[in-house]
Amino acid sequence: MVVWSAGLLLYRLTPAPQVLIAHMGGPFWAKKDAAAWSIPKGEFDPDTESALDAARREFREELGAEPPTVEWAELGTFAYSSGKKVVVFAGDGAGFSASGFTYGTFELEWPPRSGRMASFPEVDRAEWMGLDAAREALVKGQRPAIDALAAALEALPGS
Repeated sequence: MVVWSAGLLLYRLTPAPQVLIAHMGGPFWAKKDAAAWSIPKGEFDPDTESALDAARREFREELGAEPPTVEWAELGTFAYSSGKKVVVFAGDGAGFSASGFTYGTFELEWPPRSGRMASFPEVDRAEWMGLDAAREALVKGQRPAIDALAAALEALPGS
């Protein structure tokens, strides 16, 4: 069975394009930077929720902030090597501040096999990054979304 996720990729043109991405939280990612960032996203059931509704919900849950009220364009569906599929929507985030977030949390047995549960943030920071930096920072399965965004931005009138 395919696992589906959906996410929102905010961009701004300042003057070079930047995207808002989030560093994954928890002990596994704490000391990693390259390939340890993600588009704010999460799982959904396509039989009960639209991808865009799920992406908005997950943005709120992960960052603790309402996504901006903008037009969202579907960039595409990107498959991970695991078979998971991620539907990514892009929106102009000019004027959206990457501060004041209240990150969602998850529970995990930590240390492993200790029998103790600990709470960790889903993400521990979110930042605007240039497209090249974001490509390096994102987990491998999400990097094609940056290429799709770059192509879409180049196709805009006046580009």
